[in-house]
Amino acid sequence: MHKLWASTYKEFLLLTRDIGGIAILFIMPIVLIITITIIQDSSFKTISDTKIPILLVNNDNGRVSETIISSLTASNTFEVIQKDKEQEARDLVFKGNYQLAIIIPEKLSSDLDKKVNQNVEGILSKFGLEEEEEKEVQPEETILSKEVRLYFDPATQLTFKSSVKNGIDKMISKIETQSIYKAFHEQVSEDDTEVIFETDNFISFKEIVPKQGDKEIIPNSAQHNVPAWTLFAIFFIIVPLSINIVKEKNQGTFVRLRTNPVSYAIVLGGKTVVYLAVCLIQFTLMLAIGVFLFPKLGLPTLDVSGRIFNLFIVAFFAGLAAIGLGLLLGTVAKTQEQSAPFGATFVVILAALGGVWVPVFVMPKFMQLLSNISPMNWGLNAFYDVFLRNASFIELVPEIILLLLFFIITALISIVYNEKKNAV
Repeated sequence: MHKLWASTYKEFLLLTRDIGGIAILFIMPIVLIITITIIQDSSFKTISDTKIPILLVNNDNGRVSETIISSLTASNTFEVIQKDKEQEARDLVFKGNYQLAIIIPEKLSSDLDKKVNQNVEGILSKFGLEEEEEKEVQPEETILSKEVRLYFDPATQLTFKSSVKNGIDKMISKIETQSIYKAFHEQVSEDDTEVIFETDNFISFKEIVPKQGDKEIIPNSAQHNVPAWTLFAIFFIIVPLSINIVKEKNQGTFVRLRTNPVSYAIVLGGKTVVYLAVCLIQFTLMLAIGVFLFPKLGLPTLDVSGRIFNLFIVAFFAGLAAIGLGLLLGTVAKTQEQSAPFGATFVVILAALGGVWVPVFVMPKFMQLLSNISPMNWGLNAFYDVFLRNASFIELVPEIILLLLFFIITALISIVYNEKKNAV
């Protein structure tokens, strides 16, 4: 125990001598988490609170186009700017001045009414409700289908395109349905005031969110960003840790240590204690930023009530996993030029696989399988379980075991590799 304490004290002295390095370890993650949260929260507000200007060319000037324009305006999402020519609207969108242009074709309203009336008359005639004379007098007219053209800025994200197309498709479907009901009503009912068909939606959707007591748990940008980028900062500890190990090897410190009765496991144990303390301090600062600073910046407050113990448990084992990776990298690497770039790049790869950049469920199947072996994925799922799913400690055990096993395996590989390399 005395040897472990001595090794820990040595690492503490080495770390405190580099004030600039310590500042980077704590300041850069704070800057990162604030920046990312502000950007993401602003994007949420852009979608929900600010109207997006779009162009609309109305070649119809009928009932259907009026319904489309009123629906777009009433959605509080779009600011509709009407243009006269399709070419002008398309050029403005393709130059990036606007996100979207909607082109309503000519005779959309009149042709829709004609097509619906044809279909209704055809159905009623099969039931003998139409007079034979009227059918013979009115020959069936061929009516071509119409298309509402959408022009998107090439830089527009696919999620925005999909949401707009789904919304417009739903709007058009509702208009067609109401037209069919109206045509049946006119053909069947002699009294214009009599209501035969209801056009209100029979099926609706309601989102059920989890509750804690009587309070609904509604996720916000802080609950998504704080765990994700805190985990990213924790795993970035492998860069200074691996550099520290390589530096000691190059300066001959390890050679002096080998002349003393100190095993390599004790040396790594001292480093683990010091850098684990750094990880937990980082995590504490991140939580403090989310709880106290975010509200002053106009960002959602990070709710940690009743979650502190589980959060620190996850952070503890995530820190162990990150340190295990740093110990392995520092043991294997021969120079700082090898450890630093590889460590930084590898952390980014693990973050991408773990779901820090994009959610795992939108990845290709092959990448989803690879994400299962990323320790960042285990840690991020554990953090989300605590923040968003209100999980208990027992439910966190699978991810905790994986993180602990990862640390044990990487530490053992480091010890075995070092013993074989230095064997005489």
